[in-house]
Amino acid sequence: MFNFIITKREVIGTENNTQVTMFEFSGLSDNKKLVPFLFVFFLLVYMVTIVGNVGMVALVYASSSLHTPMYFFLSSLSLVDLFYSLVVTPNTLYHFLSPKKSISFLGCVFQLYFFCALASTETLLLSTMSYDRYVAICHPLHYSLTMTKNKCFGLVFYPFIICFMQSIVHTSCVFSLPFCGSNLIDHFYCDIPPLLKLSCSNSLHCNMVTGILVAAYGIYTLMTIFLSYTFIFLSIFKMTSAKGRQKAFSTCSSHIICVLSFFTAVFFTYLRPHSEVFEIQNKVTSVFFTVVTPMLNPLIYGLRNQEVKQILARAIQK
Repeated sequence: MFNFIITKREVIGTENNTQVTMFEFSGLSDNKKLVPFLFVFFLLVYMVTIVGNVGMVALVYASSSLHTPMYFFLSSLSLVDLFYSLVVTPNTLYHFLSPKKSISFLGCVFQLYFFCALASTETLLLSTMSYDRYVAICHPLHYSLTMTKNKCFGLVFYPFIICFMQSIVHTSCVFSLPFCGSNLIDHFYCDIPPLLKLSCSNSLHCNMVTGILVAAYGIYTLMTIFLSYTFIFLSIFKMTSAKGRQKAFSTCSSHIICVLSFFTAVFFTYLRPHSEVFEIQNKVTSVFFTVVTPMLNPLIYGLRNQEVKQILARAIQK
């Protein structure tokens, strides 16, 4: 597929008969005094992201008491967050130290492909985790029969396949357009909206494809989460045990915080009307859901989950 894209992008009859072979980034800020601060901030966040997500996966794998569907989905989410952060953050850190913020055409293709694929996978995994909580709280007696190993594996495997396939659609649509003018991407990584602005042809169909796919994923995921939590809260309010209600709310609140933080940033960036006034806000929001969110998920679940904290404390003592 990518070979087809590159081949298609050979010489096109444009005004100067040239084609972009390399892109440059405008970066997060033109203020050079902010660069050291931004570098330290990104580096610290990236280190916490790596340690947090690798630690969560290792903790779930090593602790037999965490071999349950909920923690299987959580470790899968940590793996996605780990690779998700690898797509953008290391390259951004390098650009803070480099006088020239550039990326090859092929590098931009692969960055966009994996970025779209992993971001979409995260949305579906968040909806899967809400379904898992629904079964656990609303149908506890049938939980082990419903959430079998094969079903849990399928609920993780199929989102990966679907999202990596649909990312081909995103990437093919963007890079089938001719880029024959400026090669300056007004961003700190390869993303769809700033790339479409560089095309010297009509990009309306790509904007429509992006909007439809983002809306479809968002509607499906949010509807799944909304319906799951509607039934969950109805079941919680019927509980007679205060301790049981508190435990259920504690488990669900971690997931809700992750969902709200991720989807607020995604919808603000991709589903609002585009305007030059919001360019700085776009970059700040992008930093949040590409760099900060992968760090937050394991921290939120780790700090708010008593079982994880107890096992982590015992592991540190050993």
